[in-house]
Formats: sequence, structure tokens, C-alpha cells
Amino acid sequence: MATIGFGDLRKGMTIEIDGQPYEVMDYTRHKMQQRAPVTRVKVRNLLNGSVTEKTFQAYETSFTPADVDIRPSQYLYSDGEFFHFMDLETYDQYQLTRAQIGDNISYLKEEITLEISFYKGGIIGTKLPTFVELKVTDSPPGLKGDTAQGGTKPAILETGHSLNVPLFIHEGETIKVDTRNGQYVERVT
Repeated sequence: MATIGFGDLRKGMTIEIDGQPYEVMDYTRHKMQQRAPVTRVKVRNLLNGSVTEKTFQAYETSFTPADVDIRPSQYLYSDGEFFHFMDLETYDQYQLTRAQIGDNISYLKEEITLEISFYKGGIIGTKLPTFVELKVTDSPPGLKGDTAQGGTKPAILETGHSLNVPLFIHEGETIKVDTRNGQYVERVT
């Protein structure tokens, strides 16, 4: 299998360290006087989500690319115990647990397209689109004159996720939410 040298290392790459897949989050090279240069790599373990920083001697080590397969999939439904997804290319169906989906569960609605990551045949994670459109199911009315500048109020979305929205958002409207930080972006309808 091909290897990746330090010169080819880039953010977002998936590499294998000690038999586990990692995503490169950041890296820096340090040249020290009268010593071999070192590279500090900040990586995220794709199996458990932990972030660590590792230091390597630049001339001694090369990395093996991790065989991570990312497949576009569609969320179908939940039966209470499992969440069912369908691969959009092969039409295979997968069952994921609440633990495998993690925090992404707050933004799952039927027919949403997302990416499922596989490593050595097993599912290791899901990645939602950056923005999702969700309907507001419950929000108290915003009263005129509550604030001098734009104020916010709590709202509950169709997935059960709760967030703060501007006072002009009403129950039944659809809003765009940023899945990276869980914040309101704009009103869609």
C-alpha cells in the first residue's frame, strides 16, 4: 500500500496510526538547530472521536492512508431502537444505534441525505450537511418592544431539538440551522 510522507500531509486526510483511523486536523513542522526536524500532528480518532496531538521525527516516519469509505446515504426512519439508512448508490440498508449517530440525531429528519463513513467494513460515523432546514413546531410569541436590538426566544424543531431564534420566527415556519454549532441561520419560509 502506498504511504504518505510528511510533505504530502494535508488537513482532512485520513491516516492510520497504530491500526486506528485518524483525521488530520492540523499539523506543524519544526526545524530545530542541530537536530532533525519534527512534525506535530493534531488528529481526531474516527472510532471514538478523541483528539490528540502526536509528534513524529520527520525523516523516520511515513503514514499509511486509512481505508475510510464515505458513502452518500438517506435517512429512512426510526423504529425506536435503530435508525435506518439507505445507501444511495447500492441501495443497501443500514441500521445504526443512537450511540453511532451521536449528536447528529438532533438534526435527523426523514429523507435527509448525509454521509456514512465505513472503516474495514464497519460503520464508524455519520456526517450531516452543513445546513439543514427544519420546521418550528413550538415557539412562544415574541412581544413587540421586548428589546431595543434583535432579541431571541426558545423554539422547538420538528426533530425535538431546541434552540434560540429571533423574535419574528413563528410556529409552523421553516428555518435553516447550522449543524456544526446548532444555531439559527435564517428563515426559509
